[in-house]
Amino acid sequence: MRTFFWRALVVFLYSLGAYAQEDLSFQKATEAYNRGEYQAAIGFYENILENGKHSAELYFNLGNCYYKLDEIGPSIYYYEKALLLQPNDKETLNNLRFAQNMRLDAIEEMPKTAMAKLHNAVVLALTFDQWAVLAILMISIFVLGYIIYYLLHSATKKRIAFITGTTALFISFFSVAMAYMAFQDFKSKEPAIIFDREVAVTSEPNERSEKVFVLHEGTKVNILDSLDNWIKIKIADGQTGWIPSESLKPLKDF
Repeated sequence: MRTFFWRALVVFLYSLGAYAQEDLSFQKATEAYNRGEYQAAIGFYENILENGKHSAELYFNLGNCYYKLDEIGPSIYYYEKALLLQPNDKETLNNLRFAQNMRLDAIEEMPKTAMAKLHNAVVLALTFDQWAVLAILMISIFVLGYIIYYLLHSATKKRIAFITGTTALFISFFSVAMAYMAFQDFKSKEPAIIFDREVAVTSEPNERSEKVFVLHEGTKVNILDSLDNWIKIKIADGQTGWIPSESLKPLKDF
């Protein structure tokens, strides 16, 4: 029992130290950024990442640092990672648009159907984690409403508790469905950002094959397949091809 206590105490103290170190690194990064020392700020933020801490705010700040250094690929990369954790964040989307304006590639997206637009507007309004949290919250409200319904004596108050609980239950079922659909959408895509200044996209996974088009730093692609040191990618207008694996960085590398 004593051994367990001391181990728990060590883990607790270690956690406190880790959180304190993380806060200190974040503070130092902010101070360095405000002084215009963007490379130093990046170093502090990367220290936090090396400790396994990930957050939309951290990636957003890294994107800002790289944007200030005119490094378009990394800036877009970190803004996109921030949006994976916090979709539809207005400030991140705004900064991402500024960074995207610095790209050389102007690729028109394939037109979306009305159903696809509705899917994106509803299902992707939250991450699958956020939908799951909402479902749990609504289930809790349903249980609370159920208990209150049987404790109250007033017919009016019982009716309000019943309606509230039933509505919460319906929303919880809806949230679970949305969480499942959002997770399936998340799994179906493997986005990545081009990091080479320029890379030729070939029709086959070798250097001898025909070059079909060229991409530049900062362009977002979707990974379809891989073979040895080659990656098959698809761009927003539907074109596909192969590029060397070192020419891009996947976004889902948390």
